[in-house]
Amino acid sequence: MRPFFLTETPNTFKLQFDYNPRMIDLVKRIPSHPKWDGTDRAWIVQKEDPFYPPNRDARWYVEALAQWAVNNRYCSEVKRREDAKDITYELPTLSGIDGDHYMLLDPYQYQLEGVQYALQHKRCIFGDQPGLGKTLQAICAVIKAHNEAAKYGETLPTLIICPASLKINWQREFKKFAGRNAIILDDNNRYNWHRFIEMKKPDGEPLCDIFITNYESLKKFFVTEIKEHAKLTMRSIVFDPRIKLFKSVIIDESHKCKSPKTQQSKFVEGICKGKQWVFELTGTPVVNNNTDLIQQLRILNRLDEFGGYRKFVSRYCDGPKMSSNMKELNWRLWNCCFFRREKKAVLTQLPDKSRQYIECDITNRKEYQDAENDVIKYLRTYKNADDDKVQRAMRGQIMVQMGILKQIAARGKIHAVADFVHDVIDGGEKLILFAYLKEVVDALKKEFPDAVTVTGSDNVREKQRAVDKFQNDPECKLIILNYKSGGTGLTLTASSRVAFIEFPWTYSDCEQAEDRAHRNGQKNNVNCYYFLGSKTIDRYMYKVIQTKKDIANEVTGTTTQIDEDIVNITMNLFQDRL
Repeated sequence: MRPFFLTETPNTFKLQFDYNPRMIDLVKRIPSHPKWDGTDRAWIVQKEDPFYPPNRDARWYVEALAQWAVNNRYCSEVKRREDAKDITYELPTLSGIDGDHYMLLDPYQYQLEGVQYALQHKRCIFGDQPGLGKTLQAICAVIKAHNEAAKYGETLPTLIICPASLKINWQREFKKFAGRNAIILDDNNRYNWHRFIEMKKPDGEPLCDIFITNYESLKKFFVTEIKEHAKLTMRSIVFDPRIKLFKSVIIDESHKCKSPKTQQSKFVEGICKGKQWVFELTGTPVVNNNTDLIQQLRILNRLDEFGGYRKFVSRYCDGPKMSSNMKELNWRLWNCCFFRREKKAVLTQLPDKSRQYIECDITNRKEYQDAENDVIKYLRTYKNADDDKVQRAMRGQIMVQMGILKQIAARGKIHAVADFVHDVIDGGEKLILFAYLKEVVDALKKEFPDAVTVTGSDNVREKQRAVDKFQNDPECKLIILNYKSGGTGLTLTASSRVAFIEFPWTYSDCEQAEDRAHRNGQKNNVNCYYFLGSKTIDRYMYKVIQTKKDIANEVTGTTTQIDEDIVNITMNLFQDRL
């Protein structure tokens, strides 16, 4: 609970307090008709005005309002000042939601506080540090508002705009958290996706009212014409009228819209125009300098609340770094349309180690499909073989071909993983990344030349230098390891994030790799991310490894038993096609 700040100038009173509809209603009843100053985030009450009654002046009204706010616990105290130089920029506290959250899984308390902020502000930025569940909070806010539309207003149908690599993950998260189906827009539904809204279930709900697309596809799905002009402007873009069907828009990784000059940022702005609900999700709202916020605020239709473009630039983008008055800007963002929590602030609510898988499409689908067909041919022969010796001989070949499937899937995930890595390190955090194939490691090293590596081609001294640099150099954000060289023995507690583009056959190997970060000296919750290729062997194998941790246990099982277990697993995976 913040104070009621009362600033007196020669001609006015400036009133500043936490947002509350009741308080605002009372301010507006002051006879002089106070004005909202978006630049100072204050209500301006004129001292001299003919509308004041003879026995009461401006001071009487503002003093009465301030005392009422304290007595009714809307504000902690009244703080007076003659000018604004002593503003403390105390950030508001967040509160939890009232009633049901409507999720299938219970969110953490800090996540419910983020949901409540979103419900109150409607057009805002979820700025939590990566790994704290911005996706869940956005889904929860949309669904709760939908279920309590009489109180909050309609939020469905909703459109999710995200990087291409995360479309499948958003679809899975809506099902996992809210039990609702979402449709990914593609060429098959390009012209008729709106029919899913028009067609109704027996309960009257639309057949589907959640749609997902990526930034690069916005033009194809939602722009009917771009008029020829010397300069691309909002007036030159003709949007598909169906965008009016969406009551809310969720923009994942909204910092991708930071430049007002790109087509995709203008497309996002046009789609969101006039929407009551717009949620931007980003752990890195400012990548370069404060100008990165301008287009994101414009998409939210919030830029005018900061005085417009010119005032924002002059006040907050000054100096050689184009970033000025940082504390004031942070305070104004929190009070207007932004919240952010860092992991260390909510550490007591988090488990020591958490895992999540990110399902993404692969870029080499044809190659994978051909290899999968080869595996199925071998499995058919193996299944029909009567001779145990033949089966044993074939078993090794099946293992080889299964390994080839995993390798192809890994190559197809490089683009999605690279996007993820960029987001983490752009946010100033470090990341431990495990791969297996040399060509995958080389491709990632080419994308991130400043990364250090621990692989079989590095000698002992090179490996130790890489570890020391990652642990001690703040500028070294990424270390890439393979399992054989970096899966055991190393201490990498400089990071609390471990990502896997490929993963081994056994749970124990996964756990050993995760524990490079999860060991003595680690002060944060450790987040482990497994990238799974959509419609590949990845998801099935991940599920088996995590749920049947005793399969292929290298301590109690022989190599032959491991091979038999994995071949049997593979038989189960493809049983419908044998």
